[in-house]
Amino acid sequence: MMKQLLILFFSSLLFINCGKAQGIKTITTQKLKELLSKDKIQLVDVRTPSELRYGFIESSLFINYFDKDFTEKAVSKLDKNKPVYLYCRSGNRSGKATKILQEKGYEVYNVLGGYNKWKKENKQ
Repeated sequence: MMKQLLILFFSSLLFINCGKAQGIKTITTQKLKELLSKDKIQLVDVRTPSELRYGFIESSLFINYFDKDFTEKAVSKLDKNKPVYLYCRSGNRSGKATKILQEKGYEVYNVLGGYNKWKKENKQ
């Protein structure tokens, strides 16, 4: 009986965590490039200032995810009535930032693969 309860407990945790992950909207770097060519969008780079020396996507707004006041900075600079597109180096931090801004009522998209993928696909 105890074994069955443990299996049920861990299964429910897995289900809950998978449900949360599915709530994150994503966009590919190719689709992002299409959007950027058509419209001015709210594109946010959540990397650190030292990471910017490796390059960035033009027209990005920079809000360091590791700043203690990340949420306050983001809320003060972003329009809640327009979608927000977030990227970092590989997509991990921007995924976390996506969750934070979703909880604040923003429509947010995490850029899959982050700046690493963008740079690889857009070599100049």
